[in-house]
Formats: sequence, structure tokens, C-alpha cells
Amino acid sequence: MAHIFFDHISTTPLDPRVYEAMKPYFLEWYGNPSSHIHDQGQAALVAVDAARGAVAGLVNADPREIVFTSGATEANNLAIKGVAEAHAKKGRHIIVSEVEHFSVMNSLLPLGNRGYEVTRLKVDRDGKVDPEDVRSEIRADTILISVMHANSEIGTIEPVAEIGRIAREREVLFHTDATASAGHVPLDVRETGADLVTLSGHNFYGPKGAGALFVRDGVALASQLDGGFQERGFRAGTENVPAVVGMGAAAGIAKAEMDGWGDRLRGLGKRLRDGIEATVSHVHFTGHATDRLPGHVSFWVEFAEGESLLLFLNLRGVMAASGSACSSNLRGHDEEDLVASPVLRAIGVPSDVCTGSITFSMGKGNTGEEVDEVLGVLPGIVRRLWDMSPTYLDYQKRGTR
Repeated sequence: MAHIFFDHISTTPLDPRVYEAMKPYFLEWYGNPSSHIHDQGQAALVAVDAARGAVAGLVNADPREIVFTSGATEANNLAIKGVAEAHAKKGRHIIVSEVEHFSVMNSLLPLGNRGYEVTRLKVDRDGKVDPEDVRSEIRADTILISVMHANSEIGTIEPVAEIGRIAREREVLFHTDATASAGHVPLDVRETGADLVTLSGHNFYGPKGAGALFVRDGVALASQLDGGFQERGFRAGTENVPAVVGMGAAAGIAKAEMDGWGDRLRGLGKRLRDGIEATVSHVHFTGHATDRLPGHVSFWVEFAEGESLLLFLNLRGVMAASGSACSSNLRGHDEEDLVASPVLRAIGVPSDVCTGSITFSMGKGNTGEEVDEVLGVLPGIVRRLWDMSPTYLDYQKRGTR
């Protein structure tokens, strides 16, 4: 049976070169970077600084502007809450898009209880924010705009450079969550005009447990962890040296190679999308047709429930996703959360079919042969689910009248 991993948007496999870079910092060079008086601590500090430089190089930042975290969730919380607390005297109004990740949306909830007001920007049917909507919502008390660089569920890349220009014109801080995009498509923090950018190591072939927040020099930010003064005082706690080293190695590889694998993945994505369109009826693709992540194909099929599609695909050795990887942890919460993806609702997908969405996200190790194998099994799975679907049977009956 095939074992095809088409869920790179949730995580990527560790590049073997990254693993080799990390290995010495588990057993040989195990020092604490803050204890840099002796050789062990000095070696750890040098390694962390080198990784900081590599991550900065990936996004055209100054190494001093990179703050290491435990991952993208912590980085998003630090950006949102850190700005809110540091700039409360200026105002308590924050603007976000309605398709942001849970770690952005949920970090806003406690702020609402403290008098902060949040404006959620609507998106179009492709999931894009209109920069002019951003402009029109800015007020004298607006302190932060947060719009992600790319959406993991539908693949759409947002016009962050235009939003960044508007933010600079109005002297409002701008944060973009680049978890899904950094290391896969070019991202220059200078060109975007972003003041804060969230990065995630395991999303570009680095290790889990390593993330970073770009904090433009001069931006005030309140630390969210009480403790020491690591990471310029923005993030207390001893750095996870092996993971930080791995993220740095992955960033260096991505900077050198992502253009090549991006072009190949765009070709594979087109091959997969065209094949689905030709072999599966009642299919609706989501996200922007061209301004999207390479190798990312998302869609929903009428009369077919998404998790059932995933289960049958998995039985045939194909691993994919339905909605956000984090949304599968919502079991036991509100019924609405279980039946409808917030992102799909935002782009106008009917709520009764929002659970039918599938995301195929390919990585640099995937092949054309794997695309063909997926195209070989998907139509049969859809037909089998239709045969089990009362709504599809009703549809057929109506069509024969």
C-alpha cells in the first residue's frame, strides 16, 4: 500500500541535514547559552546566534530582530498581547482578518475582557482581505493590524505589502502570521512593512518546538513570560538550543532551495487540481487560483463529508487534511465548531457542507507519481461515499423526475 503524505501544511518532515546539524547539541555541546563564561555555554551561545542569523537571512531581517519562541502559537500570543499591553496608553483597538489562525483569534479573547475592541475584517470568496477595508477601519485608537501572510486551509496569499504600506502611512503596527508561508514563498520583512512576523520551524522542514517572532527594531513589546532576560527581554527562559539550531539550519536550506522546490510544487499542484476537476464532479475549489501556496490544493465535494473522505483516503495510504490541523482538537466544544470551518464560512461556503473540505498540501519530497496515485483512488472514494449518502440519492431522484 502507498504511503503518501499530502499534509505538509500541518507539518513537514525534518530535513536529514537539519537533523545532522542538531545532533551535537543534544549530547556533546549541551551548555546553557546564558552561561557563556565557560566553553559549554559559549558553544551554545555561538550556535544560537548563528541560527538567529540564518532565520534573519530567510526574511531579510537584522539578527537582533529575531526572538526565538517555542513555536508559532507562542509567537502569535507574544505579538498580539505584547503589543496590546505595551501600547494601551495609545489605544485599545485591534484589527484582524476573520480567517486568522486560532492562536491569533483566541489570544484576543482575554483582551476583550480588559476593554480592548477588535474589528474583524471580512474576506472575499477567495479568502483575501481588501487593503482598502483595512484603511477604512483604522481609527485614532488603533494600535495593531494582524493579517496572516497565507492561509493554511485554503492556500490564499494575502496582499500584505499593500496592508503594510497603509499601516505605515497611518502609524499603526502591523503583524503578519507567516507560519504557512515562510520558507516556501519569498518573504521580505522590509518589503512587507511588517513590524512583527511569526515564523514556525517545523513548517519548513525544521524541528517542532522552535518558532520565532520578528520584532522590528524600536517596536515596544510586553513580555508574556516572567523570568530572566533572554531574547532581548522579550521571552524569558533558556533557549531550546538543539531546536533553535535546527530551525536555523532549515532556514538556511529554505533560503537556498525554496525557489526550486516551489516551482516544482506549483507544477504538481496544477497537475493535481486539473486531475481532480477532470475526474470528480460536484467539486468546488477554494482559495485564490494563482495567489496561493505552491503545491496546495483545497476543495470540497458536494454530498461527501470531509472526515469520511480523509478516513477512506488514509485506508488507501493517502494522508491529507480537512480544515485546519488545530480544528480537529475541537471535539467536545460547541456543535457549530464541529460542523463548520470558520474559514470556509468566511468565504461563503454553505455551513451544511463546511465539513466536506479537503486540503492536499505537497512538500519537496512528493512526486508526480504520487499525484497520479491520489488521482487514481480519489474518484472511487467519492463515488462510494455518494452511494452511502441520502442527500446524494435524493439529488439523483430529483434529477430523474
